[in-house]
Amino acid sequence: MTTRLDLLPGTLCDERMWTRLTPLLGDAFDFNYVPLHQARTRQQMRELIATHSAPAANLVAFSLGAYLAIEHAVAHPERVKSLVLIANSAKGLKPAEVLARERIVAMLERNAYAGMSRQRLRELLHPSHLDDEAIVGPIQQMALDLGKEVLLTQFATTIDRPDLMERLAELRFPVLIVGAEEDNLVPPEDLRQMAERFPNASLQMLKGDTGHMIPLEAPEALARHMLAFRQSGGHGF
Repeated sequence: MTTRLDLLPGTLCDERMWTRLTPLLGDAFDFNYVPLHQARTRQQMRELIATHSAPAANLVAFSLGAYLAIEHAVAHPERVKSLVLIANSAKGLKPAEVLARERIVAMLERNAYAGMSRQRLRELLHPSHLDDEAIVGPIQQMALDLGKEVLLTQFATTIDRPDLMERLAELRFPVLIVGAEEDNLVPPEDLRQMAERFPNASLQMLKGDTGHMIPLEAPEALARHMLAFRQSGGHGF
């Protein structure tokens, strides 16, 4: 019997975010992709997650999607069976990232959008991956295809992210947290604090050549930790 996973992408991402991961998970899963990019307001993001995820969902969520998955779980704990949270802090965005996004929003409102800049790629990726077309190519193509309106919506409506750390103790289902020590956007200490606050969580911090874009940069390690999460006693999907 297969297990359904509801996958939530990050900012300016769609189901292509998962293309390097899903083949590594084998035949044990059915994948359902939540089309977060269709939302034009914060409320629509919440509604998309509610309507496109299972009544008792195994949520696998990356970056912005992971924050929204926690928000969904806090609002509807009875609708979540397990959580896999990848590269995101329940505290929201750190101050430097808020400033960066505010600058990008102001620039986008004045100018056309030409796709992911090299500077932004340097913030998202480990330096060893900046010239890896298998990683950079999908990121740039998603940015071009989804475009300015999606980026503006996702940046402008999600810069203000309330700190959800104190709510994590309410969520008693199994949780897997996967982060990267060299992620420029998410402080590793935030993930360690999250793992301490969840009643039933395991934490896996990736070391070495991995930045923020874990599903594309380190799909093998992510798949390995997800499969172990599935098989662990008292945890898993």
